[in-house]
Amino acid sequence: MQPEKIIRKIAAALHITPKQVAAALTLFDQGNTIPFVARYRKEATGELDEVQLRQIKENFEYDMALAQRKETVRQSIASQGQLTEELAEKLENAQRLQDVEDIYLPYKPKKRTKASMARDAGLEPLAALLMEQNPAGPSAESLAGSFLSEEVPTVEDALQGAGYIIAEHLSELAAFRRYLRSALWKSAKLECTLLVEEQDAQAMLTYKDFSESIRHLPSHRILAINRGEAQKVLKVTLTAADDIYIQHLRSLLVQQDSPYAALLEAAAADSYKRTIFPQMEREIRNELTERAEKQAITVFAENLRQLLLQPPFTGQTILGMDPGYRTGCKCAVIDSCGHVADYGTYYLTSSQKQREESAAALSALIQQHHVTLISIGNGTASYETEQFISSLIRDNGLTCRYCIANEAGASVYSASDLAREELPELDVSIRGAVSIARRIQDPLAELVKIDPKSIGVGQYQHDVNQKRLSATLDDVVESVVNYVGVDLNTASPALLQHISGLTASTAGNIVAYRNENGPFHDRRELLSVNRLGPAAFTQCAGFLRIKNGSNPLDNTSVHPESYPLAEEIIKMYDFTMQDLENEEKLRLLQSKLQMNAAPKLAAKLQAGIPTIRDILEELRKPGRDIRDGFPQPLTRKHVVSLDELPVGTIVRGTVHNVVDFGAFVDIGLKTPGLIHRSELSSHSFTHPLDIIHVGDIIDAVIISVDAGRSRIGLSIKQLETNKSQK
Repeated sequence: MQPEKIIRKIAAALHITPKQVAAALTLFDQGNTIPFVARYRKEATGELDEVQLRQIKENFEYDMALAQRKETVRQSIASQGQLTEELAEKLENAQRLQDVEDIYLPYKPKKRTKASMARDAGLEPLAALLMEQNPAGPSAESLAGSFLSEEVPTVEDALQGAGYIIAEHLSELAAFRRYLRSALWKSAKLECTLLVEEQDAQAMLTYKDFSESIRHLPSHRILAINRGEAQKVLKVTLTAADDIYIQHLRSLLVQQDSPYAALLEAAAADSYKRTIFPQMEREIRNELTERAEKQAITVFAENLRQLLLQPPFTGQTILGMDPGYRTGCKCAVIDSCGHVADYGTYYLTSSQKQREESAAALSALIQQHHVTLISIGNGTASYETEQFISSLIRDNGLTCRYCIANEAGASVYSASDLAREELPELDVSIRGAVSIARRIQDPLAELVKIDPKSIGVGQYQHDVNQKRLSATLDDVVESVVNYVGVDLNTASPALLQHISGLTASTAGNIVAYRNENGPFHDRRELLSVNRLGPAAFTQCAGFLRIKNGSNPLDNTSVHPESYPLAEEIIKMYDFTMQDLENEEKLRLLQSKLQMNAAPKLAAKLQAGIPTIRDILEELRKPGRDIRDGFPQPLTRKHVVSLDELPVGTIVRGTVHNVVDFGAFVDIGLKTPGLIHRSELSSHSFTHPLDIIHVGDIIDAVIISVDAGRSRIGLSIKQLETNKSQK
């Protein structure tokens, strides 16, 4: 398929114009990143967003791979002298790689098979005679007698070999494979049985004597079944109406009564059972897994996006606590800039004497450093630590509050080279406490230091394609970092390397330049950084902020290439660039700016409406943090117990994870509550992510408590119903 055809195909699939697709692909070829194109090339692409741009890129790569595979197959068939106009047309019209492989199957060089050995023994003519189905022909045995040799000593061997050749021919019928594939997707079932005793099945006991239509299988169930199979706990089989499909295959082969009908019917049954169905089973299982993995990765990516977009707790002095039993609770105080002010280890779950000593020491530490917020990791001993801190605040009349932080990945970061570079003087365990504090102070700046797969906001993340998962999560991190923007004078190399146009090397060079020359005063200074040329500057400049720099626009997302345009807009309102640094004049300018003026301004200035609109938006809120509109983490002053929360109690909590079957919510207990998808809303929806997101602070009602299994059931739907009835 020619690139022009591919462009038209992508445009039709995404409901956009071919011109938009072509513009996006041209910009990608020129080395522009998706965040840059989405933000600063809106006129060229017709305001395509990041999702659409990624779809264009993915679809183009798939279609180019499809076109290359078609050409490879075409050349292979042509080299065999088998390429006909009809076959070439079928290849040209194939829309999927699977369709191409079905067409290629009869011509594909094969490994040594039963059929190929029969051909080598000279039995292909016998198979052809049998398939002619001459009603007046001699018996199959008589035909076979003419093909005996040293390699084929008996009539039975000859007929069996011919049967293998016929079976292979049937297995290569593209039309039947398409029919069977469609039928299986509509009606086949996946069945599971236990390979171990029930007491050894653990979580997989759910799938004892399990059977469900493949078209109804949710992704999390597919991945769970795959895990059980990999662990050799489950035997998994695809079941279908085999007799119906075998009969259909027979009807394609047996056209009339002949002495060979029984033999041909047996060959059809052998082809289906030995070759076609096992191949289809592998194909369907693979596609089920691929779909499930894609869904799991999508959910993980959306959860990660919401987690990274959690607003920072600015201006806070935070005590980070990494709970533990025997080894004690590691603590670290960080100031409002994230610098470590103090640290230590306290024993909160040991003897009464140690608890009293720790209480006195921690109370003094909190008061000495004027701690305003305590961040408690949610791992081992978290609940006991929360109880301790709740009592400490109450008994000592402390004014600080506390919150529970998801500590997933803190230990990974603590032992990393990056942590050793950042905190060389601290023990690995204390670094974990610093990370727990910092991820509340500025979640994005801290969480980018951790492998996204270690953050723990997905489902079955260790069971999916790790390369695809990593690529998708890296895209999310890149998207969020550029969406939010970073402070050029405080950002770590770990954060900077995700900025459009920058690499780990250039990010390190920026920090080295900053350390040697002091803070940046102007975005143009970036051009003085080693190995950061004009192309990289164009990509990164708009996403890097400078507070109190020489140009007030440097603290906005206005790109330097649009500074002259921004100045013209400001002049049109009778203001100057210097007025942006005067609070009173800035407020006066902002009161005059109207978003609906963008078309008129664009016409006067001969500029694109999207760019004008973005400049107006930035001038209305210069220096804003896009995350300020999101709810901050829920803080508490005292802990609750399950005894205080009977069924029917309304609780407030923070969503920690969203999965296919619902959402897990921290409600201040050791055990998170689960809102099953059936309890999320009375309105119809496709996925829990349509209703709820990581970081949301929600009210829910407790509908069930199973203390023995540590399960708490919550409902939003019942709360909505109760409100509507009042």
